[in-house]
Amino acid sequence: MNDRALRYFLAVVRTGSVRAAAEVLHVAASAVSRQVIEMEAEIGQPLLERLPRGVVPTEAGRVVAEHAMRQADERLLLGDRLRRLQGLQEGTVRIRCGGGFVADLVENGLTGFSESYAGIAFTVTLGTTDGILAAVAQGDADIGMAYDPPAHPDVRSVVSARQPLLAVLPQDHPMQGTSAVPLGTFATEPAALLPDDHGVRRMLGRVEADGDFRLTPRLVTGSFDLHRRLLVAGLAIGFLPRFVIAAELRAGLLRTIPLREVSLTDVRSHLLIRSGRRLPEATRRLLDHLAQSMIAFQGVSSTHRTHIPHTECETR
Repeated sequence: MNDRALRYFLAVVRTGSVRAAAEVLHVAASAVSRQVIEMEAEIGQPLLERLPRGVVPTEAGRVVAEHAMRQADERLLLGDRLRRLQGLQEGTVRIRCGGGFVADLVENGLTGFSESYAGIAFTVTLGTTDGILAAVAQGDADIGMAYDPPAHPDVRSVVSARQPLLAVLPQDHPMQGTSAVPLGTFATEPAALLPDDHGVRRMLGRVEADGDFRLTPRLVTGSFDLHRRLLVAGLAIGFLPRFVIAAELRAGLLRTIPLREVSLTDVRSHLLIRSGRRLPEATRRLLDHLAQSMIAFQGVSSTHRTHIPHTECETR
């Protein structure tokens, strides 16, 4: 199995079809198909299950895909080490995160890092929690950021910080005090809410179901920028972690009240990498910087950090 065959096969697995892989690779679909057929002949068993609308890897295909991802990592590490031997600080780091992290990432994460490492570029892609986990696990993202993600066998959290969900109120809202209140306190207030398939909305929904009440939506949108604008305008209340509205809190445009439910307070934001991966130097340095500088990973009362793997010492 040569490098080209592995690269083509991995593209097929990631995209779900030979034609889509060929488009990503900028080659003919017949070239991709031929490489896969030759690999299957060499191994002596099918690597892909052909479905009416695409392909999925067989058990043997998953094993080969894992090997191909490790090979791709090794190629990145080789290039990274050669650049460092030349004294260069270059590279591209791929980040996948939820929309609530964007303001914090730009204002406190990438801005300060770019001043010290001008040669390092970034790609930032927004996604759902499931999409973030899948991208990190499949090698499509170097770093993931997620709020209250479920456990994933191929993804490791290297930093997590407690970031409770808070009631977010306009500055002139009549409710006073800083003591925690039940979510149901706000049942009749017009609220800015995330869509039903969003993790935060599901958290609120479980509390609503347990308490037999429903929040009153004024705006339902996945845009955190729209949330902030509506809250600052005094047109609704919201339910967000502090790091999403940190700038507005500093400016005195919004204020927060803690919520009483444990399921809404014992929530953590996470920095994620693929389990067992040896990180290129650019990724490792950025990961360490984000852990130190982003509000999302400082936490209200507790921050958990595990060893951030160095290129030379972390192995599967």
